[in-house]
Amino acid sequence: MKVALGSQPAEPSRENEDFAAAVPGAAVLLDGAGVAGAETGCVHGIAWFSATLGGLLLSAISTQSTRPLVECLADSIRAVRSLHGDTCDLAHRASPTSTVVAVRAGEGVLEYLVLGDSTLLLADLDGKTTAVTDQRLDEVGKRLRAPVDALSTGSPEHVVALAEYRDALTGLRNQLGGFWIAGPDPLAAEHAFTGTAPVESLTSVTLLSDGATRLVDLFELATWQDTLAAVGSVGPDGLIRRVREAEADDPDGRRWPRGKAQDDATILHWVLA
Repeated sequence: MKVALGSQPAEPSRENEDFAAAVPGAAVLLDGAGVAGAETGCVHGIAWFSATLGGLLLSAISTQSTRPLVECLADSIRAVRSLHGDTCDLAHRASPTSTVVAVRAGEGVLEYLVLGDSTLLLADLDGKTTAVTDQRLDEVGKRLRAPVDALSTGSPEHVVALAEYRDALTGLRNQLGGFWIAGPDPLAAEHAFTGTAPVESLTSVTLLSDGATRLVDLFELATWQDTLAAVGSVGPDGLIRRVREAEADDPDGRRWPRGKAQDDATILHWVLA
């Protein structure tokens, strides 16, 4: 199993809230969601949540090879809940959450699960690249973001508008008509996007947090095919450097309005053939 992994926090002084790992035949990537330093009701924090859920999920999908990925995710959410239910307020509306991408190869079939706005790239033998992305958070966000996007990223006014936006977004989390993400409720797993593909038809699978996909879905400076080619030539760390260079060219978010000038960025590239 040939895997390349790169991950960088948004800022060197900040904790990385992304998590990615692989074992023979399986891989996961999670992007913890929340506001650093804000009240969440959890004494452990967002990075703890994504890493703990990710570790349990990877163990479940790799050791329970016949159990559906959705059930493995639901079980892992329950397990995390049991680990901090006695110390944390899991009913807090800002309780830590995380996106989830999980893949598992076995008996000639690749199974995948995507929940939240991280992305899975499937590259086939014909040179085609297919992106599997959960767009529901973006669709909800577009309805609410106008006041935020009109302001300079990081300005006092932007900070206030961003807090109001995030508060409104939280109210639509794991709700019909809103978006779904892994948090305290295992039922969210049932709303994940799932699918399969013949392993023999694929050359690689690539898991990316939304901080690593900005060149495509936010900055529109590259295609998914360009992204895959860059990972193959300069590796995950090289692609993340290109994202950082683009972010540095627009620190105030004037060209590309965004909530964070920089974001945690993680890429896991698994070569199958």
